Amino acid sequence: MSKIKCIIVEDEPLAAKVLVDYISQTPFLELQETFKDAILATDWLRDNTPDLIFLDIHLPKLKGMAFLKTLINPPAVIITTAYHQYAVEGFNLNVTDYLLKPFDFERFLVAVNKVKTARPAFTETSVATSEMQSSRETADIKDFIFLNAERKRVKILFSEILFIESQREYIKIVTTKKEYISKMSTHEIESLLPDNLFKRIHRSFIVSVSKIESYSAEMVEVSGVSIPIGRGYRDILENL
Repeated sequence: MSKIKCIIVEDEPLAAKVLVDYISQTPFLELQETFKDAILATDWLRDNTPDLIFLDIHLPKLKGMAFLKTLINPPAVIITTAYHQYAVEGFNLNVTDYLLKPFDFERFLVAVNKVKTARPAFTETSVATSEMQSSRETADIKDFIFLNAERKRVKILFSEILFIESQREYIKIVTTKKEYISKMSTHEIESLLPDNLFKRIHRSFIVSVSKIESYSAEMVEVSGVSIPIGRGYRDILENL
């Protein structure tokens, strides 16, 4: 059985211990090494090639983002940090996912399943987030997703979604019929939506392109609601 070989670059002992524990509970992951700083990881990477790096941002000597930029052919990278403000930079560097501490095992599985899905050679393994991953894989042919809301799995049609708003560890999905609250991040829901139908225009907002009624350089209007456009997202609307 082929497993995803991974390393941890984390200077906080408790955070490293949590990752080691989560990895040990995931059948398709194999932990190779754990490093307290990026310099030690750099030396090891000269002679070794993992499939995945769990990378903290605030590291001694060499910061996580700086370390990531030094890698010529980086493997999959999952950022683990308590600081959300680095998310945009992380995704600009093509990281697979961005885990905000403290994160639970279910959220961890969502992240590592993205790596697993991108590498079809790995053996299929049943995990707690299989339904969510299946929704993502078939998003291009389905016209709906099922999400956890109101203590049940709720079917939401793409055609009815107006916009999605981040509310810390939750998201609010506003549809033409009603609003739903689900415990997940905007990055998670964005990965499940067809990118030709939905666009993130702010770190806290994703909108349905077909529901945009008007827009300016600072905001869009969707069903009479004004939604701000983030500074780093202004080119998205112009390129539609």
